[in-house]
Amino acid sequence: MLYLAIGCAALVLLVWLGRGKPILKRREWRFLAGAFAIACFAAAAYVGLRGGWGKSIVLVVVGLWLVMSTRRTGLAPPAPRERMGEAEARSILGVSAEASPEEIKDAYARLMRLAHPDKGGTSGLAAQLNAARDRLLKK
Repeated sequence: MLYLAIGCAALVLLVWLGRGKPILKRREWRFLAGAFAIACFAAAAYVGLRGGWGKSIVLVVVGLWLVMSTRRTGLAPPAPRERMGEAEARSILGVSAEASPEEIKDAYARLMRLAHPDKGGTSGLAAQLNAARDRLLKK
């Protein structure tokens, strides 16, 4: 019971110090969560060998939760992309500043035939071509 009280006090202290902003960065959280998961599994094995199956199951569940949270926080959200400029859109499609909408559509179609994901291209390149076409046609 003493360990539970100490753990709750540590949690309250961390929340109070954080005040809405994360204290640990992603890398530190991954490291600590992994270390705590290993500690939970070791404690579960020790308690299970001593006959405390209920506590052992709880420790295994906590360890599994920590492992999953370690893996989940490793995924970084995509960086927000700034709006594409007209010069950048023209350079992606390879058209001049005086290009007509038909020339823009022709350049887009020619490049998309090469860069489409179904034809061996990547979805990122296809998305850039789509964004460039939309930027130039929706001045």
